[in-house]
Formats: sequence, C-alpha cells, structure tokens
Amino acid sequence: MPSFTVKARPFHFEATTETTALLIIDMQNDFCSPDGYLGLGGGDVSLLRSCVGPIRKVLEAFRRLGLPVVFTREGHKPDLSDLDAVKQARVVRHGIRIGDEGSLGRIFTRGSKGNEIIDELQPLPGEFVIEKTGKGAFYETDLEDLLRNRGITHLVFTGVTTTICVQSTVREAADRGFWTLVLDDGCAAMTPELHQSSLEALAFRGMLAQVAGTADFLKALEKAASHPATLGT
Repeated sequence: MPSFTVKARPFHFEATTETTALLIIDMQNDFCSPDGYLGLGGGDVSLLRSCVGPIRKVLEAFRRLGLPVVFTREGHKPDLSDLDAVKQARVVRHGIRIGDEGSLGRIFTRGSKGNEIIDELQPLPGEFVIEKTGKGAFYETDLEDLLRNRGITHLVFTGVTTTICVQSTVREAADRGFWTLVLDDGCAAMTPELHQSSLEALAFRGMLAQVAGTADFLKALEKAASHPATLGT
C-alpha cells in the first residue's frame, strides 16, 4: 500500500494512495462562466478560473494512477421542489432567480449547460458526480456512503469557492472523521482576501484541515507511485 507525506501547514499530511480520493468542488459553468449563476448575479468570476490549471494537473495524476475522483455540482431539480424559499430570496437580492432562463439554460438548474462541469475538467465514465443542493457536499447526498464503501479516509480538496462550498464541505468531512487536505492554488474565491482568510481558518492549528500547494502534493504522490516502499518527501 504506497504511502506518501505531503509538505503542508500546519503539519504534514500523511496518507496512502488506496485510501485517498480527490474532490473537485463545483467547477461548473454556473460558477466559472461569466454567463452563469455567479456572473449574472454581478460577480467577477475571472479569479475563480485561476485554479483550473492546478486542478487539471492533480486530476491527470489521479487518473494516471487509477485513484478515485469525485466531482460535485450545486443545482436544483427542474421543478425546484428542492429549493427553499430562503435560498431563492438570497439570490433574488442579486437581481436573478434560480430556475429562470439564461444564456446557459435555466439558472442553477440540473440539466442546463450552466450546471455542467466546465469543458477543461469534464468527468470521465466511472468518475463520480455528486448532485447537491446545499453548500456542503455531504448535505442530503450519498457522498459519505460512497467514500466509506471504498475505504476512503483521506480527502484532497480542490474547487470553488474556498469561502463557501469548499470550506463547508471540509468542515463536514472533518466532523465525519476524514483527514482533509486543501490545495491552496487548486481552490479559488471571489477575492484574494477571501481566499486567503478561508485557508487560514481551515488550517488553524490543523483542527479542520491541512493546506498545501499543488506542486508539493504532486511531488509526494508521484514519488509514492514510483517508489511504493518510500514514505513521502
């Protein structure tokens, strides 16, 4: 069982390849396209795309090694039966409504182009896609069962936004007893300040997560794959 150690803060992240999964949080058009949910609501999504390159590198490594990959995407059923009034009211304040027609189909609705994972990170057959309605990916989904049934104990987090959906899912995972590593350049937020403060909160005393750069993570993972008997970096 190849093991690896990643140089991270506030302390190193130790795992084995067999028990580690990659989570790619909400890298969908509704968040990453100017014509999607965030863009139509007045948000500048340009910073969110800064993590696409690092995520692709990690995704390619996991695929090459045959390790599990889980995508999540936030959206609602076409009849909006899973949309609560408070969430809709919060969105309306930004001048849009979930379920309305936009240039990428119905806003924040499953089956629309906006709900699809961006072209650069399209899931392959056999990779898991978790449909969620909340910010955290464990809320009212089968994500925990999926991970437990495969013996996963360590999660590597990428995606958007660091402030909301990534942070929410990390907190849920920590409460469920998973070890969590957040790749700082593999996540992004609407502003650099929000991104950095979220990373600092997650890494504080290592109570919720450890934080590392993509380069350090890939170096450790590739070394474990090349030299299974060697522990990390």
